[in-house]
Amino acid sequence: MPAAESGVTLVGVPLEVDPAVWLEPVRGGYPDLRLLGLSGEEQMAAFLGGRAPRPPIHHLTGMMPTEGGGGASTFTMPATPWLQAPQGPVLPGALVALADGPLGMAVQSALPPMTPYTTAEISMNYVRPVPADGGTLVARGRLILAGRSLGLSETLIEDGRGRIVAHGTSRCVIFDPLGPPPDPPPELDPVPAPEHPTPDPYLRPAAGAVIPQETWDSSSGLEVLSRHLAGELPAPPIAHLTGLRPTAASEGMATFVLPASEWLCSPLGRVEGGMIAMLADTVILSAVQTTIPAGTSFAPLDLKVNFLRPVSPDGRDVTGRGTIVHRGRTMAVGHADLTDADGKRVAIATGTVMILPDRPWQPQSPVVPLDESGEGPAPSD
Repeated sequence: MPAAESGVTLVGVPLEVDPAVWLEPVRGGYPDLRLLGLSGEEQMAAFLGGRAPRPPIHHLTGMMPTEGGGGASTFTMPATPWLQAPQGPVLPGALVALADGPLGMAVQSALPPMTPYTTAEISMNYVRPVPADGGTLVARGRLILAGRSLGLSETLIEDGRGRIVAHGTSRCVIFDPLGPPPDPPPELDPVPAPEHPTPDPYLRPAAGAVIPQETWDSSSGLEVLSRHLAGELPAPPIAHLTGLRPTAASEGMATFVLPASEWLCSPLGRVEGGMIAMLADTVILSAVQTTIPAGTSFAPLDLKVNFLRPVSPDGRDVTGRGTIVHRGRTMAVGHADLTDADGKRVAIATGTVMILPDRPWQPQSPVVPLDESGEGPAPSD
């Protein structure tokens, strides 16, 4: 297309999707502040015992803690079609959203009462794609160490067949205690499950569609993204679920926005860092996509995100801009810059992507980076 040849930036119109789940009234709640008087280990026990409401992100995606204690934490999330990328598998960044839970809670388990913490950095290595077949993803986190001001943790994510699909690490900043612990709170009663007129979003049939194989075979990556921007191709399910959508693209660059919806909130009442990482991963992969010819596939290898400030659920767009730092024959490195609606930078990220020249997308047999040849980058890389 001429735009690909000239480097013209393609700007899309606002994406209209129906349903727009992220615009529905939010579900879920946040823990009783008296829980802060408990140790991190005791807080985890309260969550697992149902003595705190499930946060909004649970109702949106089905993500939830299932085990915790002794420096370990386990979260699960169904690999539903809602999480599909345009190519068909689960969006790789959705794995970071899942990883954020056990990585943080593993550090939290070592903290005394009244001690806040925040995730400063997450690094992920992707091993294999995840089919959106409804199988249960399991992320097991463990504490590596926790000092006075820093905590380190790691997680392995397995798919429904027990295969490792990703490995992640995290660095958390631990703050000084907010004050002396209050008197131990009384035993909190279990929070009853709320009743809603419809199933939670992740339990409903997914809206949207993936891009047909013939489109990938006949169109360059930039042509596919430009057709998304023009509304000529259907929005993928993840766009209907979260509002994640492209707004501009040119060769080597892609911009997406993600509404800072309360649906994306963790128990802390802020947009979960893993969802911000999902935006970063998306714009890096999409920037690489703008450089590939028809009949060529690619696969993410890693992602590193540095979080700079929290994101409040004000409903306004967080903008991610992905650019290519290096493009070789078989490897590309991308950078992401994420800003909130006030123009303040909230995160930066880098990621590596494997490119497979003349290898078409195969939705039924996607690329597994672990099984690719060990030849490494070509000399031109």
